Amino acid sequence: MTQHDSRARTALVVVAHHRTDSLTAHTARRAAARLEAAGYRVDLLDLHAEGFDPRMNVADQPDWGDREKRYSDEVHAHMQRLLDADAVVAVFPVYWQSVPAILKGWIDRVWNYGFAYGRSKPRLAGKRILWLGLAGATADDPVVEGMQTVLETNLSEGIAYYCGFSRSTVGLLTDAEERPQRVDAEGNLLVGDAVTGAEREAQYAAFDRRAREFVEKFVAEELVAA
Repeated sequence: MTQHDSRARTALVVVAHHRTDSLTAHTARRAAARLEAAGYRVDLLDLHAEGFDPRMNVADQPDWGDREKRYSDEVHAHMQRLLDADAVVAVFPVYWQSVPAILKGWIDRVWNYGFAYGRSKPRLAGKRILWLGLAGATADDPVVEGMQTVLETNLSEGIAYYCGFSRSTVGLLTDAEERPQRVDAEGNLLVGDAVTGAEREAQYAAFDRRAREFVEKFVAEELVAA
């Protein structure tokens, strides 16, 4: 790491789940550990645990006529954490082919006008982000291809690149549910039996491996770019 930078690089790991015992939280902790092993200083931002309010308010509403508007102290603290990070890893369950409300609200309030966009050179220019989305769909479900496309369009094109990030990667982690589920051609939801025993262990070992591969590839690309 020191051959690229005299200081330890910082990764902001953002967790968007209300339970600390969830697979999302587990995946975030594993990602943070991999980043630390690679030499990063990790700033773990658990949006629920820190009590972040995703609702827009008057203090943080963009003023299109004033890109220097002073936003709330809470938002400025989060802006600084973004500025201090060389890389961002957001870990979240996929809801309706998108991010949960708390993560969307964090982006709405913190990635704000005059800070993340609205300038000829964005203040977040050059940073890199990995979006790790946990989906209940099975890997062979036809819906996954469209889900990947929607997430990449929304998160990479619509948010990250618009805000100056030099790289945005969507790591879609399927098979996050212990009960396989999919919608058939007639629109019926089919829910299978819960996996147990050795099959369950194998499923989640494979899940952890795929998550680790996304993080390791992201780190490798980050080092090359740095």
